[in-house]
Amino acid sequence: MAKSAPIDDIPTGGEGIRLGQFLQLAGLVDSGGEAKEVIREGLVLVNDEVDERRGRQLHDGDVVTFNGRKARVSK
Repeated sequence: MAKSAPIDDIPTGGEGIRLGQFLQLAGLVDSGGEAKEVIREGLVLVNDEVDERRGRQLHDGDVVTFNGRKARVSK
């Protein structure tokens, strides 16, 4: 049985945050340009579904997966 990746809780201050910004905040990418590329290429999952919208609004509890790492939006 495959072991799932641990999920890091990333506090966002209680406000919603856009997907591209969250990738940077969580340390999953180094820059906004990199976030744009990996999202456009369909490499980012939000709640286990591919999402190609860099401006997608994330909310408390959403889980973002990229490159084998998972991060959850936390208040």
